[in-house]
Amino acid sequence: MLATMDSPHSNLQSSNNDSPAQEKLIALQLALLRVHKTLLEMERRTYEREHGHVNAGELFRLVVDHTQFAWLHNISEFVVRIDESLAAREPITPEYTSVAFSLARKMFVPTESGDAFQKKYFDAIQQDPAVVIEHAELARLFNNEPSDTTGV
Repeated sequence: MLATMDSPHSNLQSSNNDSPAQEKLIALQLALLRVHKTLLEMERRTYEREHGHVNAGELFRLVVDHTQFAWLHNISEFVVRIDESLAAREPITPEYTSVAFSLARKMFVPTESGDAFQKKYFDAIQQDPAVVIEHAELARLFNNEPSDTTGV
């Protein structure tokens, strides 16, 4: 997926024609991709310590099928939904972007007492400084976007 970011047809690039809502959604997507990549690398290192080196093909199979990587599927699905929205003919509205930010804010709350994803995310932040850095960038992005007050 990262190889397509440089494509002239990629949805991950802003253009002068993008609305502010679309630009914010693209920024959210890029931040989520960076967090996902960092978490994936962390899980790969953990897996390889126990099972030995894996090549790219093996890693892909693990990401899709292995329980250790299953918690990352939520991020993948979120990014895919954003990508589908950006590829659609309908313009991205400020309301849509606001809902996307609200859902991401709720998802990326690292806590020992939250849902399964939030607990795993909390543990990842405790284990890997690179995750801390990406979480800080995501939090900065959230802080620059007003919170949705509709209770989404």
